[in-house]
Amino acid sequence: MSWFNFFTTKSNVDRAGGSRRPRPSGNVIARHARWISKKAQAHDRQAALEALAKTRSGVAVPALLKRFTFSIEPSITDQDEREIAFHGVVAAGEDALPSLRAFCSNAESVTWPLRIMREILDDEQLAGEIIELLAEWDTEYHRNPEPKAQLLGALERVKDARVCSGVERFLEDFDEPTRFQAVGTFLAQDAPEATGPLARALVREEAVRTRNRIAEGLAMRGWIVPEAERAPLAKNLPHGYRLDADGRVLR
Repeated sequence: MSWFNFFTTKSNVDRAGGSRRPRPSGNVIARHARWISKKAQAHDRQAALEALAKTRSGVAVPALLKRFTFSIEPSITDQDEREIAFHGVVAAGEDALPSLRAFCSNAESVTWPLRIMREILDDEQLAGEIIELLAEWDTEYHRNPEPKAQLLGALERVKDARVCSGVERFLEDFDEPTRFQAVGTFLAQDAPEATGPLARALVREEAVRTRNRIAEGLAMRGWIVPEAERAPLAKNLPHGYRLDADGRVLR
């Protein structure tokens, strides 16, 4: 039986329709969790991951998430182990959310946790979770802004009325890749009310690629720029773009 089938089989559902998730003891979790380490032997680490994953319990999630904090060679083994951890956390369902939130608040990368959340939550719930995680970030310098950009990137995949207000401040982020990603997230919402913030962002933006992304995005969508933003925008549009009499960016 594959790992995916194990976690979705009907044998794991009781007669009342609820999931049978026996809560493993702390001692059981601790016994296996100590092997989730880069220094552990591969067979010990994989056996521990499999045992923790089979519990389908939120109690095991912190230990399983540890597997996303390091890489090993060969890469195929690394991927296989991460997939076991991934399916184990997904199997815990919404019980995994508190640990996922805590992990995302301190992780060097949130790619895998976000992938897990996409499996557990619908788009509305996912947008809410990501916006709350982004609220923990400011727009100042950070040694590693990658998680912030990853969170913004995940919001490109959903459309939600809360996204623009939750993302707008990142159009002024210290980190240019983060600003670039915030622009993409704004544009992906297909919300004409984003035009004003994007126009103001282009006027103050110094990075050529981000300026071009804004201009191209506005031109493709044909959104009308608010009258108050037209004059400064017209003066700052990249070469090859212009503002027509109706306030649309043209190329």
